[in-house]
Amino acid sequence: MRKRTLLLAATLTTGLLTALPATTAAAAPSGLSGDFNGDGYRDAVITAPLAKVAGRSNAGNIAVVYGTASGLDTTKRQIISQDTTGIPGVPESGDYFGDRVTTGDLDGDGYTDIVVGVHAEQIGSTGDSGVLTVLWGGATGIKSGTDISSPLPENRYELGWSVAAGDFDGDGATDLAAVNIAAPGLNVFKGPISRTGVAAGLSGIDTQDQTGVGTEQITAGDVTGDGRSDLLVLGQEEITGGFRTRGVLYKGSASGLTAGAKVAGGYAAVIADVDKDGYGDIVTGNFMEKSTDEPNGGYGGAITVTYGAATGLSSRTPVRITQDTTGVPGASERNDAFGWSLAAGDTNGDGYADIAAGVANEDLSGKTDAGSVVVLRGSASGLTGSGAKSFSQDTSGVPGTAESYDYFGHSVFLTDANKDGRAELISGARGENDGAGSVWVLRGTSTGITATGAKSFGSTTVGGPSGLAYFGDVLSG
Repeated sequence: MRKRTLLLAATLTTGLLTALPATTAAAAPSGLSGDFNGDGYRDAVITAPLAKVAGRSNAGNIAVVYGTASGLDTTKRQIISQDTTGIPGVPESGDYFGDRVTTGDLDGDGYTDIVVGVHAEQIGSTGDSGVLTVLWGGATGIKSGTDISSPLPENRYELGWSVAAGDFDGDGATDLAAVNIAAPGLNVFKGPISRTGVAAGLSGIDTQDQTGVGTEQITAGDVTGDGRSDLLVLGQEEITGGFRTRGVLYKGSASGLTAGAKVAGGYAAVIADVDKDGYGDIVTGNFMEKSTDEPNGGYGGAITVTYGAATGLSSRTPVRITQDTTGVPGASERNDAFGWSLAAGDTNGDGYADIAAGVANEDLSGKTDAGSVVVLRGSASGLTGSGAKSFSQDTSGVPGTAESYDYFGHSVFLTDANKDGRAELISGARGENDGAGSVWVLRGTSTGITATGAKSFGSTTVGGPSGLAYFGDVLSG
């Protein structure tokens, strides 16, 4: 299963660049990760890959909402598509621009950039497909973009299926990893990448050949604590009688990425230090995994924490968490999809990374696939169910009402947009309002995420189109 399927339909939209944030031209960029305009506040990317652009169904766009002292400000935003002035490409039906996104300062200028893996983009009349488009950050926000042009893999099919940025060789420049469904599977573009789209180099890794695990999803983070980014690869591994999902850690080194140990597989992942020991921990979410306590042998989903160490993986036994784990709200039920999406951030300012897990198919009060989000607390003993909280549209203080097929928790993101030292929870519900989609923002406090003062907004609030768009399909920053 390479992709959680998008439903296809039509809607109305135009590709516009709107409401550029005010900035001080003389101010130096903050260098803060996730800060696209360099003003010292983290910003958020919210994608709508089914948006109609220039009359083309499912062409897709993304919204950038800028952070302020009051948090994300929906009046300071941009809508960007392939129909936007300065952005390469032409909107076409089925491009799904925005359904693969990562961020990082690719050119080293202090502003975070956005990388869009336009994996469905067809390259002329050839059989090749997939483009990597960089949207460049700057003092006035995103105003231009470039397709990475050289070097490129000789064979590419769905290049950009998954993308991740990090400094894999520790030279101080941000590198870019991209999944290419054609061989060799994983391409690593050495940074810096110039604004003309030229990378300093290219290397290819055939993870299937090296480890037996194919490359489908990738996540970057520092597991070993050495200052270099490592890369988690998730894919399928052949076993007797079929295949299973599996992960393998590629460790960063002066010579680039090298294959390491295998970990629990899944379809979502995040790397964060949940026990504050200085090493990133690998959290994988397998929404199809079975819990022994589920009725009728159903598959409610699980997440697995594999702890990091200087050598890569700790000797500590990985921890598996489901909705049947003590302290975790709810119960494991067939097709809940616990762990469908994952995000990491410190929600209460105690220095431990917490984990948000989307339960996108959770049924609530007879509403099928209404969805919820569970926030798990990091601690000195690691990630446990202690102090966990659950949120849905039926939670007091959360705007809206849980409805069938909303898929609240389809996407999750934890980010400190107001610079108070506590991450806010952003949750997307792609199915809200018949697939138009919406996102919710819940504040972080000294006791963690709270529903008090929660806000919700959709595509039209930030200048995007109405109608089916899957606004909130992917969240990043």
